[in-house]
Amino acid sequence: MSAPRGAMRHRKTAETEIQISICIDGSGKSTVETGVPFFDHMLTLFAKHGLFDLELKVVGDIKVDFHHTIEDTGIVIGECLREALGSKEGIRRYGLSYLPMDETLARVVVDLSNRPHLEFRAPSGTPSAPNMPFSLVEEFCRALASNLRANVHVELLYGRDGHHIAEAIFKGLARALRDACEKDPRVIGIPSTKEML
Repeated sequence: MSAPRGAMRHRKTAETEIQISICIDGSGKSTVETGVPFFDHMLTLFAKHGLFDLELKVVGDIKVDFHHTIEDTGIVIGECLREALGSKEGIRRYGLSYLPMDETLARVVVDLSNRPHLEFRAPSGTPSAPNMPFSLVEEFCRALASNLRANVHVELLYGRDGHHIAEAIFKGLARALRDACEKDPRVIGIPSTKEML
């Protein structure tokens, strides 16, 4: 049996300092502390439903706002997932999730293609969670997709409650990534006719 795939990072800028360890072949256990309680909740859900073991500590300039903390966290999670995947031999590559959360339904589709792109579609005026602007959900997804070098499509199909909307997107992203990162015993080598990703 191969060793669990994982990565660690320490990233320090003038705006944030982040210490992270992630294992993509985990059980979903996590310790998360970002200084933004609602974001902590979303990342705990992300780890649980992606079956990622995640240890994360972020100290950011949250007195300014939450933007740098959330964007930079997306950057390091994306970097760590990319490193943990290595050459991507034997992975499924694609992942799809339709995630319901009460009145909300979100669709998230992922291709670990090495071609970064985020397509994020939500109606104008989509409500925020009480303690985190909805715009920062998109910023997190963009930072993650860019640094994972993945093609990520997120679409809010419908929803009314800001908490439920954010939760459906984070859980949907976790489930789609979980499927895309998984090893498929039928896949020989790299899942691309180019023979690299």
